Amino acid sequence: MWALRAEAKQVIWQRVPRPTPKPNQVLIKTAYAGLNRADLMQAQGLYPPPAGVTDVLGLEVSGEVVACGAAVDTLTPGTEVCALLSGGGLAEYVCVSADQVLARPAEVTLATAAGLCEVYATVWFNLFMLAQLKPSERVLIHAGASGVGSAALQLLTCLGYECATTVGSENKAQWVRELGADLVWNRQQGSFVQAVKDWGGVDVILDPVAGDYLQWDQHVLHQDGRIVVIGLLGGRSASIDTGRLLIKRQSIIGSTLRSQSAARKAEIVRQLRQQVWPLIAHRLQPRTPEVFAANEVATAFAQLEQQLNCGKLVIDMSQLAEVQE
Repeated sequence: MWALRAEAKQVIWQRVPRPTPKPNQVLIKTAYAGLNRADLMQAQGLYPPPAGVTDVLGLEVSGEVVACGAAVDTLTPGTEVCALLSGGGLAEYVCVSADQVLARPAEVTLATAAGLCEVYATVWFNLFMLAQLKPSERVLIHAGASGVGSAALQLLTCLGYECATTVGSENKAQWVRELGADLVWNRQQGSFVQAVKDWGGVDVILDPVAGDYLQWDQHVLHQDGRIVVIGLLGGRSASIDTGRLLIKRQSIIGSTLRSQSAARKAEIVRQLRQQVWPLIAHRLQPRTPEVFAANEVATAFAQLEQQLNCGKLVIDMSQLAEVQE
């Protein structure tokens, strides 16, 4: 089968063996694969896959179950699904534990479903499981027009939370306003601190930037506030105000989803199935992603690197074999 790998910081389609499901796994024929910043970082040599995980790129897919391991009794061949992966999604077929698979919501297409698992798992895990977000608390989401940021804004506004967000352009500012953000700050105007303080501050911050943002985050947190750092767009080094950290009882939590144990990922997916998927059937309407053909994958990676996207980018895998022949 064809699969996407990185060589010399370039992404290329290569022939690899088709995987066989283990007893607790299903084999999915990939329809669409979501693209994430972790894929970009892996392609750049900055984020190697965890030990024992394939080097084929791709952390989420949608498609059809075509085979089930002997121990799987929750899914059957022919079911359209989406799945949270540790790797291997940018391929014609992928194997994944049945515990990390969700039925495609009837309200969305396979293209949209391909971009749901990673972002909503990231949002739910970090805000609700780690930061223990409570009703009536206020949230600041950095990079609100990103896949994770936009999913966070949509989910939180759907649940009734007040949200502030930062973005990198006026076009993105308008886009996130349409998602329901209560306060939008364009980082081209400088620090967000005064604007967020004037708005009343926040209790929880989801921060994929870090760097200089981390100390600014501290200035807008309420007492007992929590910052969850999920990325390093602003660089690996940061300064923090330890006095403020102590006096205001602030918590700074570092988090990655990909390296979580299989059991933890299964629990995250279980909670998504119970708490988030029912919302898609009623109030939550995920935005349609930007779709790229398999032979446009380098363009999609470049767009992600340049931070030009609003929302998710997905790769259409349906014509992959024909494209490569």
